[in-house]
Amino acid sequence: MNEMELYKLWCEKATDDPDLQTELKAIENDADAIQDRFYRDLEFGTGGLRGVIGAGTYRLNVYTIRRATQGLADYVNEAFTDAAVAISYDSRIKSDVFAKEAAAVLAANGIKAYIYSELMPTPCLSWAVRELGCKAGIMVTASHNPAKYNGYKVYGADGCQITLDAANAVIGKINSVEMFGGAKTMSFDEALAQGRIEYIKQEVIDKYLDKVAEQGVHTDLVASSGLKVVYTPLNGTGNKPVRAILKKIGISEVTVVPEQELPDGNFPTCPFPNPEIKEALAKGLELCKTVKPDLLLATDPDCDRVGIAVPDPEGNYVLFSGNEVGAMLLKYICQERTALGTMPERPVAVKTIVTTDICKKIAAEYGVELREVLTGFKFIGEQIGFLEADNEADRYIFGFEESYGYLAGSYVRDKDAVVGSMLICEMAAFYRTKGISLLQAREAMYKEYGNYVHTQASFQCEGASGMERMKEIMTGLRAAPPAAIGGLKVESVADYVASEETDMTTGAKTALTLPKSDVLAFKLEQGASVIIRPSGTEPKIKAYYTTIGESREAAAALEQTIAADFKAILGF
Repeated sequence: MNEMELYKLWCEKATDDPDLQTELKAIENDADAIQDRFYRDLEFGTGGLRGVIGAGTYRLNVYTIRRATQGLADYVNEAFTDAAVAISYDSRIKSDVFAKEAAAVLAANGIKAYIYSELMPTPCLSWAVRELGCKAGIMVTASHNPAKYNGYKVYGADGCQITLDAANAVIGKINSVEMFGGAKTMSFDEALAQGRIEYIKQEVIDKYLDKVAEQGVHTDLVASSGLKVVYTPLNGTGNKPVRAILKKIGISEVTVVPEQELPDGNFPTCPFPNPEIKEALAKGLELCKTVKPDLLLATDPDCDRVGIAVPDPEGNYVLFSGNEVGAMLLKYICQERTALGTMPERPVAVKTIVTTDICKKIAAEYGVELREVLTGFKFIGEQIGFLEADNEADRYIFGFEESYGYLAGSYVRDKDAVVGSMLICEMAAFYRTKGISLLQAREAMYKEYGNYVHTQASFQCEGASGMERMKEIMTGLRAAPPAAIGGLKVESVADYVASEETDMTTGAKTALTLPKSDVLAFKLEQGASVIIRPSGTEPKIKAYYTTIGESREAAAALEQTIAADFKAILGF
């Protein structure tokens, strides 16, 4: 069918959600709007679905949710008997609706669905899958995307987002499901009454919080430290669990940003509810002027990422990057667990390939094996799974990625802003008892290991033409890699699709052992690097820049030069 034929079909069939009919009627004479909604299906990637909420095959709605869930149900029923699936959802528009639709489809297919009775963070979904012995999990969220987006992430029995092989199997099942009438479904309330759907009990949540608290290193010092915190859940899922864990470890002075406290999928005070972006923290920073806390803490809508800001000597609040916070947490955990004698034998930490290499120096100092994985926290979770399979899960001490995702402990297999928030506050409290601010701790880290500067740039590639442009960019860079970037010679190029790294001087090739992925890494002179990859969840291509300098200023200046030149190379 062409776009207009699909549009007419949806006008006839898409009657279960009145919002869809309203939208379809509004675009009746808008050919571009119709094309944008129907020119392709919403793609089920390795993590699931993510897209704009609305009517059409290229939108997230009750029909695309049902279709995806039917495919998942077919996969689960083929692979397992008497299976159960856990479901959680965040504060986004229609998240609760989509979660209940998914539960109803599972129930109609004979699969027990466990669902939280209210919105819960992504790590709570990972926890529920493992704790309840489920074979899969569904998290309805679009993480930190703007309000018009929502998403549907699928997890395996290990609590990680599903593997590529599993995703391909699910995709095959989804593709055979008709959009209208292809998915089995039933009344949510009826399924609940029959026991086919069951709400997850409070004891499961309490046990999760106990596990989070167990990851503390110096929680005994927190209550007496006098630490004062301003916290914003950015209208998402973190409000209850983050406040609960901070209370549990003894932090009593927590002031919540009132405009961003309660769930609101419109995110009225932060159009981009992403703790990586300063604008999202504006209300929190404003409140800091009055409260004057030791720390501003911000979690994203599904509470798997956390960002911070700390005061400088002039009373201004300075934002820390994900690389900085992660490296500082790794240093803190290694340093203090070693001092306390609680470091396991042959400890393991994990980071992604785009995450700061300062970790290599920290890990080497404390005898920690540092494993590098592809971008995506499921690969960190996978490493924990490998350790667990060998009865060595206790060797894992910490893992993180530069995009503000952290995890200590093996109780879940995804990044966890609840444990991240707890450890950041604990670290701040510990240093406070030593008369050291987090700002001073950061500077001490750079003085000891080197002045690393890391930045990331995202280049938007919207629509059908954008997808094609991303492919052209990656193809062009592979065919003709730049000889220099920002005046620095390119020493080698690592191509994770070809699984090889090429020395640009000798032409010698070295095999890469990580799974194939559409990523290119350019290693430059002076320890600098540029890594580029298309986003797997958003219509953008991302570049990651690393520089090292004799001073922070010198490294930052070099980074700006490299970033400007690479932007020109990409044609943006």
